[in-house]
Amino acid sequence: MRDGAVLAAVLPHTARQFGRAIIMPNLRPPVTTTDMAAAYRGRILAALPKDGPGARFEPLMTLYLTDNTPPDEIRLARESGFVHGVKLYPAGATTNSDAGVTSIAKCAKTLEAMQKHDLPLLVHGEVTDPAIDMFDREKVFIDRVMTPLRRDFPALKVVFEHITTKDAADYVRDADGPTGATLTAHHLLYNRNALFVGGIRPHYYCLPVLKRETHRVALLAAATSGNPRFFLGTDSAPHAKGLKEHACGCAGCYTALHALELYTQAFDQAGALDRLEGFASFHGADFYGLPRSTESVTLRREPWTLPAEFMAGGDEIVPLGGGESIGWRME
Repeated sequence: MRDGAVLAAVLPHTARQFGRAIIMPNLRPPVTTTDMAAAYRGRILAALPKDGPGARFEPLMTLYLTDNTPPDEIRLARESGFVHGVKLYPAGATTNSDAGVTSIAKCAKTLEAMQKHDLPLLVHGEVTDPAIDMFDREKVFIDRVMTPLRRDFPALKVVFEHITTKDAADYVRDADGPTGATLTAHHLLYNRNALFVGGIRPHYYCLPVLKRETHRVALLAAATSGNPRFFLGTDSAPHAKGLKEHACGCAGCYTALHALELYTQAFDQAGALDRLEGFASFHGADFYGLPRSTESVTLRREPWTLPAEFMAGGDEIVPLGGGESIGWRME
């Protein structure tokens, strides 16, 4: 959601589609303390629409894990009632991750505190070793980080965020301990060919990057399986058009505007619309120990054209598939 003028512009999209959302902490500076999370939460609530369904949106805050996060901060976060997880960004892995974790071993005492206080760890699952191929970084992360993490902290809740490979889907399905995974709409709908249709397509560039078709098929099978370990996570990222269409363009796809429509399209193509409600509304809430929503939305099979772009804080933002037609619409 970012902050400031961008937050004000994009928040209504998420608030219209969802009753609540896990809010990522990778601002500048990152949200590393409970007090900072409280302040950010206040800015989000102040930017909400004043009436309509979006006014009831609940931001579920997270902290940004660093090598030096003190264990006592975990206690404060749990006692706050509004912090629902701690995000692990390997240093240099994605947007605003330069302050992230350099070695999981440095976080052992903090992870022990998270296990004790039942505060989930949310993981961006890629190694940043330059010797590892970009398309193999998730698989290597499983071997180097996830497997020993699950061994050393068996009761810690872990969410493997926005998984992109069959390796990750298989790992989460079979992992010991409380392990879940989120899947984005774009990783369910597209493979890495989407990055190169007619030339470089920067608005399809995200991290972890889109993978081969065999991985997309495996992810869609996991999402539509009904397995409660897999649930919705948009990883929506509002980057300015000029920063995406750039010599060194930034990673991230903006989907908050039409996320449910994209997921519905993916589940429809798989013949699994009956599994969408569990994936979108039940599994994540259950994993986080939150009550299931009692409200509903209606999605209609109706073609409409996505806006090519919209303004946010003086910059243009291009939604994923901007200017193209989509076959479902939320009323």
